[in-house]
Amino acid sequence: METTTVRLTTAQALVRFLQAQVVVRDGVRQPLFGGCLGIFGHGNVGGLGQALYAARDDFRYYLGRNEQSMVHIAAGYARARDRLGVLAVTASIGPGSTNLVTGAAGATINRLPVLLLPADMPASRRPRPVLQQVEHRGSGTVSVNDCLRPVSSYWDRIERPEQLLWAAPQAVRVLTDQAETGAVTLALPTDVQSEAYDFPAELFRERVWHVRRPLPDHAAVVEAADLIRAARRPLIVAGGGVIYSQATEALRRLADATGIPVGETMAGKGALPFDHACNVGAFGVNGTPGAFELAQEADVVIGVGTRWTDVSSVSQTAFAHAGVQFVNLNIAAFDAHKFSGLALVGDARATLEALTDALDGYDVGTAHRERVAGMARDWDARIQRYVEPGPSEQEGLTQAEVVGAVNDAAGANGVVVCAAGSLPNDLHKLWRSRDPKSYHVEYGFSCMGYEIPGGIGIKLAAPERDVFVVVGDGSYMMLPSELVTAVQERVRLVVVLVQNHGFASVGALSSRLGAEGFGTRYRYRTASGAMDGGRLPVDLAANAAAFGVRVLRAGTRSELRGALVEARRGDGPTLIHVETDPDVNVPRFQWWDVPVAEVSTSEPAQRARQEYERRRRDVRDHL
Repeated sequence: METTTVRLTTAQALVRFLQAQVVVRDGVRQPLFGGCLGIFGHGNVGGLGQALYAARDDFRYYLGRNEQSMVHIAAGYARARDRLGVLAVTASIGPGSTNLVTGAAGATINRLPVLLLPADMPASRRPRPVLQQVEHRGSGTVSVNDCLRPVSSYWDRIERPEQLLWAAPQAVRVLTDQAETGAVTLALPTDVQSEAYDFPAELFRERVWHVRRPLPDHAAVVEAADLIRAARRPLIVAGGGVIYSQATEALRRLADATGIPVGETMAGKGALPFDHACNVGAFGVNGTPGAFELAQEADVVIGVGTRWTDVSSVSQTAFAHAGVQFVNLNIAAFDAHKFSGLALVGDARATLEALTDALDGYDVGTAHRERVAGMARDWDARIQRYVEPGPSEQEGLTQAEVVGAVNDAAGANGVVVCAAGSLPNDLHKLWRSRDPKSYHVEYGFSCMGYEIPGGIGIKLAAPERDVFVVVGDGSYMMLPSELVTAVQERVRLVVVLVQNHGFASVGALSSRLGAEGFGTRYRYRTASGAMDGGRLPVDLAANAAAFGVRVLRAGTRSELRGALVEARRGDGPTLIHVETDPDVNVPRFQWWDVPVAEVSTSEPAQRARQEYERRRRDVRDHL
């Protein structure tokens, strides 16, 4: 039987292949790929550029302004789609490709599927070297795209058109594998992109990728239930896997049935509604005192969809019970086996449902339920005091007031976006999550500059939602250029720019460690050589206006609330500029393992070292 073929360039074949991919979970079908972001240069304009132009009516192309931020857009899109939607990203050879590395690292760390299509040096090696090619003196096969290997979940270089027949399905296999997913890189030599080949038509037929809900071994679920039944003070720590698996209702049923308290990591915030009686709020370095108190006494800790980073485990000081045991429920075996825990390798929703059945009749008891509910009520009352500390027309605003105003404006439909600085510390503790998608803080990589592009990705994935990007001035200046993309695409985004004239988070950390905020404030250099002069006359609101963004300014709480209402009436992006006091923040109640200079002439540094050594004694190696 003769095989039907279609003569296409490698780039044309790849784009047509992406269009044919479908993902299904729980019977819901949807296209896997939502389009491609790209910046064209000589390395990809004649290959992928031509192919995307030819497919423009059926496969959406987005013009980005920075390669790193394009990956952030794709990551925000994937997270908003519960890892069931993917955007591709293409960049030219050389600096375009290396600019992808930071975004790729963030996507892989956060287990978010993005497809990277960087141009590469010619497979023919003619001419050599091409413009922007870095020649490796020890190997002719190495290019700058090899930098993407350690930050990719899957990496390949397509040196012949026919290699696409194997590599493209493998790339999508990883993108749709909930345990393996992350950045996937297919490096595309400039000449191979444009080279024609007779591809089998079968490559372009609709291909359905089923995202299953695997269950752990039944015996493991029974063992976990036995551990929990025998516990005096069990605790659930909900991570991002609860959100991605759409397991929030399953978690609610387990909490309702058993009364086990639930703390939420950065990625897991929203796993339970903020006012649920079992929700003790933020868990980890940026967590609430009540969550930490419960962690200290917990004898069984049930981690659901968490990677157990140092932020989540409070640098491994959170769990003080001498005999503490862990039950780790995770789709990835790599994470499920951390802390020597009982590994339940499976889908979060399906496994929580099985665990709830296995715990039928178990309850922590009325007294403990009331104690946990009291903790939740007490913290909610403290939130109110932080977000509305005084008269609405007082001079200046605190960062907590900004968080409270945005939270109220977001309502039941809005999404807050943040990534780095002191804002995540306040947001994690103060944000009242009303649904699983109201909170989007990228803290796995805490990448400055993620906020605006991440917000664009969320809005592209969920156009029905109001998206509020809350960003500090330090992070804003890292990657503001994607505001132009938001203007071009008419993305209705509300950006709340909090200006405190420096790096507030690391400045406070520097002061605690005895370095007096060195290198963290935006001030003139004085005659002494120190940067302790007056504030720099930087007007970031004017910068945003120059990008074509509508700009509003707010100096009081009532002005901010009015601006938030006005911003939602816009047809494109609106930026609200707010000045805040950099010295007024919600305190951090937990310790974080950041080493302090062992030898110093500074008395504050010496005191910080003594405190560091004292706190280090609380660290436990959960091997």
